[in-house]
Amino acid sequence: MTVIVAACIQLRSGKDISENTACAEELIRAAAADGATFVQTPEMSNVLVRSREELVARIDVLERDPFVAMARRICAELGIFLHVGSVAVLLDGGMAANRAVLIAPGGAIVETYDKIHMFDVDLPGGESWRESSTYRPGEKVPVVDLPFGKLGMAICYDVRFPALFRAQARLGAQILTAPAAFTRQTGQAHWHVLQRARAIENGAYVISAAQGGRHEDERETFGHSLIVDPWGGVVAELDNDKPGHMVAEIDLGKVVRARARIPAIANEREFDCRMTEAVGEEPA
Repeated sequence: MTVIVAACIQLRSGKDISENTACAEELIRAAAADGATFVQTPEMSNVLVRSREELVARIDVLERDPFVAMARRICAELGIFLHVGSVAVLLDGGMAANRAVLIAPGGAIVETYDKIHMFDVDLPGGESWRESSTYRPGEKVPVVDLPFGKLGMAICYDVRFPALFRAQARLGAQILTAPAAFTRQTGQAHWHVLQRARAIENGAYVISAAQGGRHEDERETFGHSLIVDPWGGVVAELDNDKPGHMVAEIDLGKVVRARARIPAIANEREFDCRMTEAVGEEPA
């Protein structure tokens, strides 16, 4: 079975797209120098801005995004697959998309994915997020048949929706992805267990590059980029919130073996779920 070297790039993206792009390029080159042929960057690689108005003023359409232009150039130069975890790109009507971009070694864009699940939450301590006020959610979930295996694309908050990953696994995805900008608070509580759960229940690798640290817009992200194997073991982790990279071997034979040992996908059955009112006979 295929064995590849994969890498996660951990960033601390700020408001300046050119600075974020330069930092990412340096780390991508370092990962490729360490043997990586598949490299993933985090969610919002190009820019992190809390203000909707400021974000829309800074970004552009995908075809003119400087981060994506760099990614295409470096793929062509280094001969790698690059999964840009996501970039903020401009849509019509003053909205944005949180868009993942998968680029082939020749520099061509193979596939894109717009984040479906919007992080609209009020966290303890007063932290509040309303992604739906800025981003237009996507509607389609891709699985891409790459030369080394089948890869499913997802982004951050999607990891809390197991049906998305199960649908990809049913289509044969051997590698699942959830590049992220997890908040520090939710990351400390749930980051590792969610990544491992998605890997275990689907018998697949999960690769999730992350943002980390305190950003210019005052948000704090958790870092701890992860690669998890199909048995739920952590293959590699950047055990901090600092910019950096890590590489690890991905052996797709482990996917076959994990799914043979626990054939959960093959054993699935359709079922009916309904509400029953608890009304019984009165006691005598």
